[in-house]
Amino acid sequence: MIKFKEPLSKLINEPKKFTKHLKFPRPDRIRIYDDTLRDGEQMPGVAFSPEQKLHLAKLLAKVGVHVMDVAFPISGESDYKALKLIAKAQRSGEISKDVEILAMCRSNPADIDVVVKAMKEIGGKPDDVSILVLSTFSDLHIKYKLGQTLLKRDGKSLDKWIETPLSYYREANTRMVCDAIKYAKSKGISRIEFASEDSSRGNIEYGVKWAKACVKAGGTRMCFSDTCGVFTPESVDYYIPKMIKALNGVPMTAHFHNDFGMAALNTVRAMSHGATYAGVTANGIGERAGNTSIHQTVLILKELYGVEIPGFRYDLLRTLRKEIEKYSGIPVQAHEPIIGEGVFAHESGIHTAGILIHPAIYQFIREETVGGEQRFVFGKHSGVSAVEDVIKKNAKRLKAAGITATPELCAKVLNAAKIQREKKIRSYEKEIGQYYKNYNDLGISEEQLIEMVIKNKSL
Repeated sequence: MIKFKEPLSKLINEPKKFTKHLKFPRPDRIRIYDDTLRDGEQMPGVAFSPEQKLHLAKLLAKVGVHVMDVAFPISGESDYKALKLIAKAQRSGEISKDVEILAMCRSNPADIDVVVKAMKEIGGKPDDVSILVLSTFSDLHIKYKLGQTLLKRDGKSLDKWIETPLSYYREANTRMVCDAIKYAKSKGISRIEFASEDSSRGNIEYGVKWAKACVKAGGTRMCFSDTCGVFTPESVDYYIPKMIKALNGVPMTAHFHNDFGMAALNTVRAMSHGATYAGVTANGIGERAGNTSIHQTVLILKELYGVEIPGFRYDLLRTLRKEIEKYSGIPVQAHEPIIGEGVFAHESGIHTAGILIHPAIYQFIREETVGGEQRFVFGKHSGVSAVEDVIKKNAKRLKAAGITATPELCAKVLNAAKIQREKKIRSYEKEIGQYYKNYNDLGISEEQLIEMVIKNKSL
C-alpha cells in the first residue's frame, strides 16, 4: 500500500459532503434499541432458548446497545423465564445497569401483571424493567384487527362489528391503550413505551391525538412502527416531523421493517427529523424480510452521515453476526453489506491491483472497523498482482520449501489457479437444496402440524 501525497479528502468527494447539512440528534443522545430477542425472534423458524437469550443479551450489551426488548412474557414459559434470567443478570452486574431491559405487553392488564410477577420472583421491583404497550393508530388495524376486542371490552354486540363507524373504534382504541398505561404506572412501572403498529399507513391527524393522549396518560416514549415495511424517505418526511412535534420532547423509536430493503435508510432519515431511538435487530432478522439491521444502521450513520455513537463497538459486529447465525440457524448472505463473509474478499484482477495500491481505491469501509478481514480469492478473474502479493508475503515459507519467487513463477501460478478454478465449476443444486431443506426444517410445517395432531389424538 502506498501513502497518498494528498489527503484522501482532496482526491474524492466524501459522502458526508452531501449529508452534513442534515440535523441529527447529538450522538450521545442517540440510542440503539435492539429487538433481536423479541421481534427478531418472530422470524419464521427462529426460536431462542432462555439461556441463549441470556448469552445474546450479554453480547448485545457488550456491543453497546442501549435498550433490549427481550421478551413477550405472557406468550409462554420460555419468554417468561428469559425475562427473569436477563433481569437477574443485570441485577448481579453481568449486564450493565446502563442498558434498559424491556418487555412487550399488549394493552391488557394481564400482560402487565405477568411482568410485575416476574420481577417479584427474582427479588426485584416492577420498575427494574421497562414495558412496551402495544397499540396502533392505523384505522385498518383498529377496526379489522382489534375491532371485536374493542366491542367486547365495551360490552357491545359483535354483530355490529362491520357497521360500527371508525370514530367509535378510534375513541375506544385510545381509551384502551391509555388505560393500560395508567395501569402500568399504578403497578410501579415508570418507563412505559406506547407503540403503534402500522403507523406508516395510519391517519396522521388521529395519530397526533392518539400520541398526545398516551403521553397525558403517562407514556414516556413512542414507538413509531412501519410494520409492513412500506415507508419511503418521502413518507418518512411526511409522518415523522409531525409526530415529533406532537410528542413535544417525548422521545420516539423508529421501528421499521425491511420489505423493500429500505429500513436502514428510512431509520436514518427518521433520525434526521429527531427520532432518537433506532429500532434494530442483529443480522436484520424478523418477520418476512426482517427488521432494520443494526450493522447497516450504525455504519450508515457513521460513514455516510458522520454520526458516530459513543461507546459502540463497531468492531464486534461480525462477532455478533456469527452468534446470531449459530442460534437462529439462518446464515446471512455472503455479500450482506458490512458483515457478509465475502464483502472484504477480492478476486477481480482490476480490483486487486487497485487494492494493493491503496484499499480506498475500491473499498470504502475498512474491514477492521467491523471486525472483518480483507483477503484475496483466486479464480478465473484474478490478476498477477494478487499472486505476487501473496507469494511475497509467504517468501520465507516458500524458500524453506526450496522455491524461489520469480515473475515467471507468479505467472505460472496464476494460470494454474485459473485452470483449477475452471475444473471446479459445476452446479450447486445439491448444496442449495440442502440449505433450503435445513431452513424449512427450522419450523414446523402445516403438514407436520396436521400429522402431529393425527398421531397425538390426546393433545
